[in-house]
Amino acid sequence: MYILMSEMQNQNTKVSEELGFEVRVDAPYDEAIDAITEALETEGFDVLTRIDVDRAFRDEIGTHFRPYTILGACNPQLARAALTFAPEIGLMLPCNVTVEADLNGSVIRITNPGILMQTKKLWFDEELRNVVADATTRLMRVAETLRTH
Repeated sequence: MYILMSEMQNQNTKVSEELGFEVRVDAPYDEAIDAITEALETEGFDVLTRIDVDRAFRDEIGTHFRPYTILGACNPQLARAALTFAPEIGLMLPCNVTVEADLNGSVIRITNPGILMQTKKLWFDEELRNVVADATTRLMRVAETLRTH
């Protein structure tokens, strides 16, 4: 469930305090995947994994699902800094991005790294807060890039 924290410029982009940033784009599914991949690369993120959920469900349990892909995005410099301060952050990496087909185009959801800070131990490390703030800013710019293009 996405809980609205604030609006970014218009109703196409929502920021979720709990999970992430949601952007609705007027683009077919495959084009949306290309657009998010390009926007992530602009902010220094590489897509390390790509899971086609529909294909996985068909192959594994014989059930169809809508076009839905999970991308694992990683900014190596930010990941290294975060893992240096708190190795357990590896449990939350890479940052997941989902793309799903929608009747009006596609919906892209981007993990909000700030959810890491909900762990009280992590909240008190100022250097780690700075790394997470940097990652959050970059991913918000990714969402904004998608919204404006």
